[in-house]
Amino acid sequence: MGRGGASKDHKDGPDRKCIATGEVQPKFGLIRFVAGPDGQLVPDIWGKLPGRGVYVSADRKIIEQAVAKKLFARGLKQPVQVPDGLTDEIERQLVRRVVDLISMARKSGDAVAGYEKVKGWLGTEQATVLVQALDGSGRGKSKLSTPHFGHYIGCLSADELGMAFGRQTVIHAALASGGLSKRIVEEAQRLQGMRETDGGKGRAEG
Repeated sequence: MGRGGASKDHKDGPDRKCIATGEVQPKFGLIRFVAGPDGQLVPDIWGKLPGRGVYVSADRKIIEQAVAKKLFARGLKQPVQVPDGLTDEIERQLVRRVVDLISMARKSGDAVAGYEKVKGWLGTEQATVLVQALDGSGRGKSKLSTPHFGHYIGCLSADELGMAFGRQTVIHAALASGGLSKRIVEEAQRLQGMRETDGGKGRAEG
């Protein structure tokens, strides 16, 4: 696994170089930054903002390192103002992105929530991604296993996962193959790198 949870043997899409570590890796494992018209540093989560951009690994500590060493100004070749709470804002945007993508998968019939439904999908091999709330009971979560050759996402809270399914809270969810599942896994890997996790919580495995 590369930094930010990105698999280094992933071959899809172009590679970019992290200005902090010097590592070259797929774009989905990085966060793009641009300078706004007022010279303020802007995280380009969608990777679509115009102008010169630089990339940093989707890792909270590495982004903070890039700020401390003033690497953004050097990479963008202009003075930039780093907003307060930059890493927290990136985390919030990634949470919203992952939640929205899971919600879209649910609406297209490619995602289910609830222990019994998830267990059923796992039993029939319909599920290729197991999603569990990072603050759910470890004992309860251990009753379900990641699909063979599948993926695991555990970087969303029960409240955040609940938002994706229009419920107050969700502990267990599953995604079917195809559709948005690949993109959701990739975005969850970026989110994982931005979350300060403890004891292995918040993992997203590709």
